[in-house]
Amino acid sequence: MAKIKTIGVLTSGGDAPGMNAAIRAVTRSGIYNGFKIKGIYRGYEGLITGDIKPFTTENVSGIIGLGGTILKTARSMGFKTLEGRQQAYDNLVKEGIDALVVIGGNGSLTGAMKFAQEFDLCCIGLPGTIDNDLYGTDDTIGYDTTMNTIVECVDRIRDTAQSHERIFFVEVMGRDAGFLAQNSAIAGGAEAAIIPEDSTNVDQLARFMERGIRKSKRSCIVIVSESPKCGAMYYADRVRKEFPDYDVRVSILGHLQRGGRPSARDRILASRTGVGAIEAILQGQRNVMIGVRNNEVVYVPLSEAIRSDKPLAKELIKVLDELSI
Repeated sequence: MAKIKTIGVLTSGGDAPGMNAAIRAVTRSGIYNGFKIKGIYRGYEGLITGDIKPFTTENVSGIIGLGGTILKTARSMGFKTLEGRQQAYDNLVKEGIDALVVIGGNGSLTGAMKFAQEFDLCCIGLPGTIDNDLYGTDDTIGYDTTMNTIVECVDRIRDTAQSHERIFFVEVMGRDAGFLAQNSAIAGGAEAAIIPEDSTNVDQLARFMERGIRKSKRSCIVIVSESPKCGAMYYADRVRKEFPDYDVRVSILGHLQRGGRPSARDRILASRTGVGAIEAILQGQRNVMIGVRNNEVVYVPLSEAIRSDKPLAKELIKVLDELSI
């Protein structure tokens, strides 16, 4: 394998708080270890269009506390085609980029794996997604900040729920994983969480309602993972039909969850995995995601990170079940 001299870095998919801290870590650690760093703007689309610029330490100065991503991000339909990926690779060769660091979620790392396989390229992934659904790392970059944002919103919603004796269904992000919903329900003192890992039927919904009655209150909060078929609006409509005496409201937090200054935990995670990416390249690692498991930096094959289902601890369901009586 030819010696790697220049590393490209990009952010792809949905933005996550802490991505800038990761860009900073990759850039500074890379320069410290003798590599040239080039920033690729607008994700894989920027690879295709050649939107690539040399990065120095000055480019990443003062960004560790910023939300979003200074490299921007975009969906790329072109990268899903072989012609698009060929153009992207040609631009990498033109820019002299020998290795690629991709900061993103499941879809982004899937693209990195395919790109690496087709062109025998060194690709390193960093787990940048608020959903926390990548296997092989305890947490993903952005998850902790998003969790704190959700809990703050739930605390505010509870004031209104109690004042007006209402039932609130609060819809949060998470894609196909319930980590955000389950843990924010525990942290926010919600009465229930409806997540993909623990499907809720009418009997469970009735049980949630009965608990509210048993506690002599007519207000409660249910956190619901987003779903095109049965999100918060679906469950609210069911309660209106099945329990017409209750006043029901829906709050869909949406993209409010993505923004904001990253928490200390996300900044540290991004910094550790960013440095870990450079260390992996120095060691000759290829096509791995950098994670942190049991407080240790680990290298996870991209194929394992994106294809394995990350289990949600059933204990969390039990904790919420017992504490919501």
